[in-house]
This record gives sequence, C-alpha cells and structure tokens, in this order.
Amino acid sequence: MATIQEKARMIKLDSSKMAATSIEDRNNALKAIVQALLDNKDRIIKANEEDIDKAKADGLQEAVVKRLKFADEKIDGVIEGIKDLINLPDPLQKVQMKRELDSDLLMIRETCPIGVIGVIFESRPDALVQIATLCLKSGNCPILKGGSEALNTNREVFGIIYEAAVKAGMPENCMMQIEAREDINSLLECHESVDLLIPRGSNAFVQYIMSNTKIPVMGHADGICHIYADKDIDIEKAVKIIVDSKTQYTAVCNATETLLVHKDIVDKLMPVLNEALKEKMVEVRGTEEIMKIVDCVPATEEDFSTEYLDLIISIKTVDDIDEAIYHINKYGSHHTDCIITENKEEASKFMQYVDSAGVYHNCSTRFADGYRYGFGAEVGISTGKLHARGPVGLEGLCTYKYKLFGNGNIVDDYASGRKKFNFKDIM
Repeated sequence: MATIQEKARMIKLDSSKMAATSIEDRNNALKAIVQALLDNKDRIIKANEEDIDKAKADGLQEAVVKRLKFADEKIDGVIEGIKDLINLPDPLQKVQMKRELDSDLLMIRETCPIGVIGVIFESRPDALVQIATLCLKSGNCPILKGGSEALNTNREVFGIIYEAAVKAGMPENCMMQIEAREDINSLLECHESVDLLIPRGSNAFVQYIMSNTKIPVMGHADGICHIYADKDIDIEKAVKIIVDSKTQYTAVCNATETLLVHKDIVDKLMPVLNEALKEKMVEVRGTEEIMKIVDCVPATEEDFSTEYLDLIISIKTVDDIDEAIYHINKYGSHHTDCIITENKEEASKFMQYVDSAGVYHNCSTRFADGYRYGFGAEVGISTGKLHARGPVGLEGLCTYKYKLFGNGNIVDDYASGRKKFNFKDIM
C-alpha cells in the first residue's frame, strides 16, 4: 500500500495535467459532480446520520453536532454553490501583464493554479464539497483531511465526487482524501510535493501546523469578530444587525463574539438589544457599565479574547471610536469587524484604521463568506496579508507565471550595450 508521501508525489506529477485542463472539461466535471450528489443523496444522508448518532453518543458539543449535519437542505445548498461555481469565468490563463522588453522580446504574466493544496478542515461535510470543487475549478489538486467526527459522511461524499470527476476526464490523481489523525504528520512532511497547506481549526491546531512543516501555510486561527455601535446609530437597524451577526449561525468563524457600545448610546441601545438577544437565548456577558443597565453575567478579560462559537456575546462600553479601534486591533483576530453608525466620517475612519481582512459598515459580519462574495464558495478565510486575504475563492487559489517569448535574444547583448531594453506595456 502506498504511503502518504508516495501518493502525494503521484498527485504532484498529475497536477501539471490538471493545470492544463480546459475550462470546458473542468465545468463538465463539476456538472457530473452535481448529478452524482443528487443521485446518491440517500447514501450521503445515511452515512451522515451514523456520524451524528456517534457524535451525540460521545457527548460532543451541540455546536459540533450542528456543523456536522449534512441533510437535504445543506446538500441542496452545496449543489447550488457548485452551479454558481460553474457559471464563474475561468480563473486560469488570464493575462495580467503584457510587456515588450524589446521589439522581439515579449513578456506575459499569466494566472495558473498553485498546484497541490492540502486542506485540513473541521467536521463540516459541506466544506469538503466546497473545497474539492473550488480546487477543481481552479485547476488545483487537493489533499483533503476532514474532522474525524464526519468520517463516514466525508468518505461517502469524497468517493462520489472523485468517481464523478475522473469519469468526466479529470486526471486519476486529481484529488486525495486522508482519514487518520496520524496521516496529518505524514502530510506535513510532503514539502516536495505539496505547494500549500490550509488548516482550519483552533488557534493551537493552526500554530501546530505552522511549527511542524516546511510547506507554506495559509489561513486563520480564531474568528473573534466585533461590532462597534457608535453614538450615531439607528437603534432598530443596530439591533437587527447585531442579532443576525450573533445568532444567524453561531458555530462559525464570522459570527460576532464581542459588541462595543459608545457610552452615549448604551442606555438607549442595551434594554432593547437585551430583550432581542433573550428571545434568541443568547447569554450576555457584560462589563460593570453594562451590568448597571441590564441583568447579565459579569465579563472577564478572558471573554474579550474568546471565540465562543455559541450563543454567548461579550459587551463593553467605550468612550469613543478610538477606544473601539484600539480594542479591536488588540483583542481581535483580524477576521471581520463592523461599525454601526449613520456618521459617514466615523465609518470611514473605522474602516481605515481597523486592521482586519473584512471591515464592514452597517451590515452583519455573517456576510464574510466566499459564497456571499460571489466567489462560488471558499476553502477558508485568510487573515494573513501575503497572497490571499479574506474569503479564499478561485482567485486566491491561483498564482501566476511569467512567459517570455524571444527570437534568439541573449543577456550579453544588453549587458555589453550592443542592445538596449525598450520597455513598452501593451496592456
């Protein structure tokens, strides 16, 4: 039986074939995957029910069980996502630069796939579909490792996707799945075959990946998202945005965890907001100023650096926008942060000074998602600043290469002064 390293080398060799596939072939493979998922929906749901039953028996948190569920609604959702992905333009072989270095020496910068991408993700079977199909559309070859809680579902879904893709003409080694936890360490050693790793999970897990591999790593650790409610707000609008940001789906990285309220509006906002949060069963953890206005749990320093992924929100007052910006840049994870205000100048200042991948004005932090950005889906959200930032969709899965077309040109002609460069941008 081939080792992880041997399998990764086979994928690396086929990655050049994958990069050379036409957009028609890749879209046809995606269409085949859509049909295969529809045809095998009952098999997927049965496998998922086995995983859910085991998760409940093992006493896993409700947030984990919720992420794990992959029934009709979620399957239909990922299918719609693939259909949207099919309709997106080809991200490959796009000319970004065209420059004449001399009359007979043409340079072109053109987009191409990154190559082999290892993605280690949480117990969300829908993530497997999104990652696999995004990689396929962008001409990349993924190595997929999902959470052990979704073992049966992921195995079923991967088999269906892989078989459909290969039957549609994709290379035999266009993708691979690993299942055992110990396989992760084997994957981390594949620096000669794997071009990029994208880990999704806890801060400790991401730090472990970064510290134990030579492979470049892209992604984010925590999703500590904030909302700052400025003094110049529409109370009804603010409550709607805050409640959606916290409760629309709590077990995800773009759910709001901390609310900062300007001291001049706190007396008006908090009673109304507290009632709305109570209706959604949200536990409020507030500072002393908040506790004077509403009945809530005392907030600690630790709360402001905690990603709850649950129906809990920490709330504190701030003197002004500068204190809000300072708090967010200090405690936040540079994921997504929002200001609610009717003051355009304050909004502009907030969006300039908050150092996050996504900075919003008067809208829910839950919009931080590749699908909602029109990327088709995402392989994850990057809080780093190199290569890709924010939701990583098709564009973030591509890099570029330089192509140089000459006519017997040699550097010595230019170094000696016999010829001179004549730079001319064509586009």
